[in-house]
Amino acid sequence: MTATQELPLFPLNTVLFPGGVLPLRIFEARYLDLISTCLRTDSGFGVVTIQEGCEAGSPPTRIHPVGALARIVDFDQLDDGVLGITCLGAQRLRVVSHHVRSDQLLIGQVRWLPDDPAQSALPSHEPLVRILRELLEREELALYRRFLTPDWQDAAWIGNRLTEILPLPPHVRLTLLEMAEPRQRLDILLAIFQEQRA
Repeated sequence: MTATQELPLFPLNTVLFPGGVLPLRIFEARYLDLISTCLRTDSGFGVVTIQEGCEAGSPPTRIHPVGALARIVDFDQLDDGVLGITCLGAQRLRVVSHHVRSDQLLIGQVRWLPDDPAQSALPSHEPLVRILRELLEREELALYRRFLTPDWQDAAWIGNRLTEILPLPPHVRLTLLEMAEPRQRLDILLAIFQEQRA
């Protein structure tokens, strides 16, 4: 049986993928403490998607078990005095169990999921590469683009970025996050794109 590791969790109404950029506004005491610890110890936290409940206040009643490790790459005090951080998605994880600490922080026992295998995009995926290039040139994605490390040959990188940027329903994003085959992820995205154009 694979060993598990204890990890603080940050439940959000979003899905973080490996290599993805996630800006966050931090104002709750439990998360200010968490970010302080992460910066001091050069550690990360798990980002998991809320299935029932809210981002602020009480911990959510239900979270999706598959998420990703987030590592802080930048932080700054925003104009309104709130702490702003930028995280990069790292390894995918599965939450095996979790509990709420006395300070309302969610702590999970997580199992690390394997990285996507190295696969190049196929010629049939070329329309998706074009779409992603066009999307990343948009001004509103300037901050997101600033922290990316593009790899236009990597099917996983292309599929993960498209899944983050395109207006997909959360359940579709989560299904794609759980997939272990990058080319299969691209095939599904291509089918969705072709269906929307039909």
